[in-house]
Amino acid sequence: MKSIAISGSRRESVGKRDAKELRYQGKVPAVLYGGQNQIHFSVSATDLKSLVYTPDVQFVDLDVEGVKAHAIIQDLQFHPLTDLPLHVDFLELNEAKPTVMEIPVKLTGTSPGVKTGGKLIQKLRKLRVKALPKDMPQYVEVSLETLEVGKSVSVGDLKFNDFLITNNTDDTIVSVIMSRALKQAEQETKK
Repeated sequence: MKSIAISGSRRESVGKRDAKELRYQGKVPAVLYGGQNQIHFSVSATDLKSLVYTPDVQFVDLDVEGVKAHAIIQDLQFHPLTDLPLHVDFLELNEAKPTVMEIPVKLTGTSPGVKTGGKLIQKLRKLRVKALPKDMPQYVEVSLETLEVGKSVSVGDLKFNDFLITNNTDDTIVSVIMSRALKQAEQETKK
């Protein structure tokens, strides 16, 4: 999986007033946990843009004044009006311990049901994947090659060796339904 390098600076004091001052300076308060001890730091809001405002999922190589960590974004809080990040929680990864992440779904191929006039509906755009950091995929690939009208692909239909999808097995990822034009054409042929 891809990684993005972000550097930060430690915070001397932790509190509302300090966080407000950091945001005024264009920085975002952050915390790194999951390792030996928590580190409170701040990162530039512009450094977070390539990590936050994208559908892709990436690992983060953090450098906080010499302390290096391999992490993921665990939680992110946004301002309700401006949609700017207010606070970021990073989870330090352990190479021997599996982690859970939301991974995007990538549809591949062309559905025969769509070719005959069906309508493709994608219900899940991301799936919860549990894997070791070295086995974490960039995306979950779902093939549409055998998808006819009235058929669907659910989470239980997918099988992978390196990782486990933790969504409910009955959840539908993508389906092909009959379009209005196809229904009308079918009704006219019955007449």
